[in-house]
Amino acid sequence: MHDTTTLLAAALDYAARGWPVFMLARSKRPVANCPDCPKAEEDPTHDQEACPCLTCHNFYAATTDPDRIAAILNAVPRGQLALRTGAASGTVVVDVDPAHGGRDTMNGLIADGLLPPTAYVVTGSGGLHLYYRHPGQRMACSQGKTGQGLGPGIDVKADGGYVVLPPSVHPRTGRPYRWAPRREMQEMPPALVTACQPVTPAPPPALPHSPTTIRAAGGISCPDRLLAAHLDAVATATEGTRRTTLYGAARGVARMVKVDAISHDDAIAALTTAGRQADQTDRDIRAAIRGGFRAEGLAA
Repeated sequence: MHDTTTLLAAALDYAARGWPVFMLARSKRPVANCPDCPKAEEDPTHDQEACPCLTCHNFYAATTDPDRIAAILNAVPRGQLALRTGAASGTVVVDVDPAHGGRDTMNGLIADGLLPPTAYVVTGSGGLHLYYRHPGQRMACSQGKTGQGLGPGIDVKADGGYVVLPPSVHPRTGRPYRWAPRREMQEMPPALVTACQPVTPAPPPALPHSPTTIRAAGGISCPDRLLAAHLDAVATATEGTRRTTLYGAARGVARMVKVDAISHDDAIAALTTAGRQADQTDRDIRAAIRGGFRAEGLAA
């Protein structure tokens, strides 16, 4: 078990670098939300980034404020110190898992010039976290995603991700995470940035606009234009507002469903396509549609 005083000192040192930190549960899982904070799928309008809670909403609780950091550690004294990766901290972490072939994959990537020497952490389970500077463009996490990543046993932790930080202690092995000495964090080479990008999927199906699926009903004289306006709002939403914009669009389209201007299935299909075109995850898309429809008294 780690010493809380040592952990706090490390957390404050990371914060001084501009790295936002937070606490996971001892199991390395996010701490459960408090009773007043809904999960994203329950209420997509809840602003996780601005929520004042110390431990709710996973990496959204990460901070560089010394007082909040002390309060977070006090709330989760036996937890794991973690870093919010991505643009928030200026980091991209290549996570090497030897148990799933990560060492062999890493050696091949090194031979190909994709993984130059950089700062790294030896994890409590014997893996490696290779730290690179964030390239300034959006870098998605690859964990659990097909068509994205560097190969077997290797995941990318970047925007929307996190990693456990030293001197946390692995809950299963009892070994601490530790920095390799005398290593500086390096830039990601362009080839590595490219390799970390997801494979472009096939174009999604066209949005429904035919007269058989869009009907003048319920006092809506131009339902095709109304639907297009809702979907265009999603497509043009800025980063950080897309989830709530999709939720609002779902409410508007749900009202069209209620007056029979568009079928339920076509509405779901149109919103899902719009969400994917706006680079939203399927989970966030389902949550936004479900929440928007529920707010209008419809099931999704």
